[in-house]
Amino acid sequence: MPSTVIKNFSYDEKSKSLTIIFVTGLVYSYKKVPKKVFEMLKAAGSKGRYFNYNIKEQYRFEKIEEI
Repeated sequence: MPSTVIKNFSYDEKSKSLTIIFVTGLVYSYKKVPKKVFEMLKAAGSKGRYFNYNIKEQYRFEKIEEI
């Protein structure tokens, strides 16, 4: 299901980093995210809601770029 908040996201198993591209064009990398959290984000009916409750305030992040 398309998200009104998240445009795209990807996960790097080796570094356990979750990269999220928001519809605003902002790109953030969330650090030390367990693979299970990524899997649950993929399966979530509302990716924005899942992000807000389970990722946003839970993991350190770095702003990568703005596209």
